[in-house]
Amino acid sequence: MTSYPSAPPPGQPGGSDGGSSPFGTPPPAAGQGWAGGSPFGNAGTPVPPQQGAPVCPRHPDRVSYVSCQRCGRPTCPECQRPAAVGVHCVDCVREATKNVRPRTTVFGAKVQPGARPVVTITMIALCVLVFLIDMVDSSLRQAFTFSPASGRIEPWRMLTTAFLHAPGSFGIVHLGFNMVALWFTGPFLEQALGRIRFLALYLVSALGGSVAVLLLTPLELWERGAVGASGAVFGLFGAVAVVMLRLKMRNSSIFSVIGMNLVITFLVPNISWQAHLGGLLTGAAIAAVYAYLPKKLQQTGAIAGVSAIAVALILAAVIRYGMV
Repeated sequence: MTSYPSAPPPGQPGGSDGGSSPFGTPPPAAGQGWAGGSPFGNAGTPVPPQQGAPVCPRHPDRVSYVSCQRCGRPTCPECQRPAAVGVHCVDCVREATKNVRPRTTVFGAKVQPGARPVVTITMIALCVLVFLIDMVDSSLRQAFTFSPASGRIEPWRMLTTAFLHAPGSFGIVHLGFNMVALWFTGPFLEQALGRIRFLALYLVSALGGSVAVLLLTPLELWERGAVGASGAVFGLFGAVAVVMLRLKMRNSSIFSVIGMNLVITFLVPNISWQAHLGGLLTGAAIAAVYAYLPKKLQQTGAIAGVSAIAVALILAAVIRYGMV
């Protein structure tokens, strides 16, 4: 058996008289921080770090022994950002981001890997929605279908007709073909050109298809309407061909698809070959502006080039109407 020395008598050092600790250390006074008392003191607020301890510049009440690899300042866990070696503070990460130039494609669009083709999805959704509404109420089609005769009074029909499709089984096939073609070409072009350029390509190609209908339709057939997104879709066909040539991508299948669709356009009845041809040429012209502009002029030049093509189409329509 092992014996232990007896505790000192009360009143002597190490005793238990007067509230002293039986182990010889007096209890800490209330609010003295971490030395046995509450770490929040009397008021329940954090106790300031010990003098000389490294603290986070953004959170001075937090001690941190981890330093930023760029600026060397202490950084708390909330302000730490993983880096290739060690960590960086949020301030250094923000400053580095400002100095990094965003990567762009050959055509001047920001590189956004994995970005959703928002414009493509929106165009498809609008065409499908309008078709469903038209099945319930045909007045929508009657109000927005383009014909050379109606376009003279309501020129906006040149664009609205690109979101309409004929009713019935033929219209379903027509809609399905156009939407599949749009889905196969749209995301590629939207990623390469950027959303704004792609939207301009789509809309101006639709306008080009309608203007071609106006210019190439005999006067006695001006009352005949033309609906469908085919003009815009053929504009995407033409743009894909130009973009692939610019990127030197060897893919003969796209040219085969374009040729096959042109053949179908002229062989199958009740198809507006004028809209297909006009959209194809307009889309190719716009894509050429995007693809072959000098790098310094990619932003302003694209706006000027597409605007010039749109103005030329409008002037052609005005001149044609003025000849009647």
